Amino acid sequence: MGRDPQRTGRTGGIDGAAALFAPGEPIEAAYEPNKPLVVKRDEQGLALSSLSATHIQVVMLEQARPEPGMRVLEVGSGGYNAALIAEMVGESGTVVSLDIDAEIVERARDCLKAAGYERVIVARGDAEYGYADGAPWDRIIVTAGAWDIPPAWIEQLAPGGRIVVPLRMRGLTRSVVLEPDGDHLVSTDYHLCGFVPMQGAGRHDQRLIPPAGGPEGPEVGLRVEEEQRLDVAGMREALCAPAVQRWSGVDFDHVDELDFFIGMSAPVFGVLAARVSAVDSGLVDPAAKRGAPTLIRGASFAYRTARPVEGTERYETGVIAHGPEAVAVADEYVELLRRWDRDFRHRRPAARIEVFPAATPTSDLPKGRLIEKAHSRVVVSWPGTREGLLRHTGITHREGT
Repeated sequence: MGRDPQRTGRTGGIDGAAALFAPGEPIEAAYEPNKPLVVKRDEQGLALSSLSATHIQVVMLEQARPEPGMRVLEVGSGGYNAALIAEMVGESGTVVSLDIDAEIVERARDCLKAAGYERVIVARGDAEYGYADGAPWDRIIVTAGAWDIPPAWIEQLAPGGRIVVPLRMRGLTRSVVLEPDGDHLVSTDYHLCGFVPMQGAGRHDQRLIPPAGGPEGPEVGLRVEEEQRLDVAGMREALCAPAVQRWSGVDFDHVDELDFFIGMSAPVFGVLAARVSAVDSGLVDPAAKRGAPTLIRGASFAYRTARPVEGTERYETGVIAHGPEAVAVADEYVELLRRWDRDFRHRRPAARIEVFPAATPTSDLPKGRLIEKAHSRVVVSWPGTREGLLRHTGITHREGT
């Protein structure tokens, strides 16, 4: 990645003023590897803006690989990441940090000025429309969770440019590196990540289906994105009935890759999440506390869990299923687990993510999981397996329409 922006030793720069980007927090918090710092919340306490955890900042900068002299647009302003980018592109490069929130824009400007990075331009605007004044951009680095790829980003990308974006696909977010390939974008890398959702015209909220509720809201919720009829009443009844367990013999590791494969392979998919009270009561497995990938079929559903392997430090991946078709859904899930173990465990990145314009005919798309969005048609495929690509091209669930 070139020189390390956190070790420049620049007077008044990153080392000397990191605390400026995390006001009221100890210096260690600014470098916490896996914990973001929330800098603004809404009335309900939900995060509107945050400083990304150091780990994901490094991952995304490695993915973007800004070089001296490049023009870089950062979508989502915190200040610190823009300063890192400025170090990497040097005095001959250009960095513009764009945010929709006037308060965040002002804060980022003040922090960057105090740290000696006045040359970073912080602009207010809706990311949906990019920032045409500085285009074309060699790199567009998005630091807010995006559901779609706006046409403006593609139009404002320089030849040979690169977009790094936390893209949400069927409820799972990955930091994806996208590069132009003819009339569409193709991934070269992706990593697990989590970000505050995009605001403005590009905002797209997930649906929360409550199979089980309580006085303070859903105790168990199923997050889904595809517009389809779900048997919520049936799933609620199924959740209270005895569960079916199946064990796969598959080691529980590389979970980010495993979950992505399940999410892109299941015909109907969601993420099961639960409050601690639902886990403590035995209603759901502890796996649901962090969100468990879930395969849905009518009133039946199955989600991923794990158990220790006696006498070892290993864990085995298993499935818990509910509903009238619990056995069939559990067996289907276990087969997916075993397929991933056989074909993809030792491959990274295993998936190919392609973003096509929304008007692209289905006949012109490659085979794979088709995810419909407002501006684009995303196809996720798994090339190079002994069974060939996943054959889901005929699936046309549209998200958010």
